[in-house]
Amino acid sequence: MLTALLTISISACSQKKTETNMKQKVLVAYFSASGVTKGVAQQMAEVAGADLHEIKPEMPYTDADLDWQNKQSRSSIEMKDKSSRPAITDKLQNMQDYDVVYVGFPIWWYTCPTIINTFMEAYDFNGKTVIPFATSGGSSIKKACNDLRDTYPNVNWKEGKLLNHASKDDMKKWMESNQ
Repeated sequence: MLTALLTISISACSQKKTETNMKQKVLVAYFSASGVTKGVAQQMAEVAGADLHEIKPEMPYTDADLDWQNKQSRSSIEMKDKSSRPAITDKLQNMQDYDVVYVGFPIWWYTCPTIINTFMEAYDFNGKTVIPFATSGGSSIKKACNDLRDTYPNVNWKEGKLLNHASKDDMKKWMESNQ
């Protein structure tokens, strides 16, 4: 009888955890300069049944702005200045509704673009779980994750992931591991 009671209790706790996770409201927010990160974010939102929000610069980036080989390009100048906060448009009015926020971006200069700082500072992430994801032509996400944790130590960060060529199944497994 004691074994049966223990089994029922464990089952109830397990079911409660599943119900709690199912009730979490999830947002996939992303910045994409070339469209690569946008494609990954759209797949993630679909896999997670999440809302999707594009982090849009007030002044869109041109190809010349993104020329990382030109030290005078807009992106080069922004990335040299740690205090740079490019203005964003289309601010979310309901951030308070979300429990989990995936934040996506391309890797620039081994870290996240400064517009991600603008996004992080535009909202209150207290009580939320924030999970970074990125795309990159050759860099890892490790430095970006460390920089975000160092800059925003009060945010409940989960481990980020580079998702260049991830399948929907890979995304689903990774997202489930962050619950």
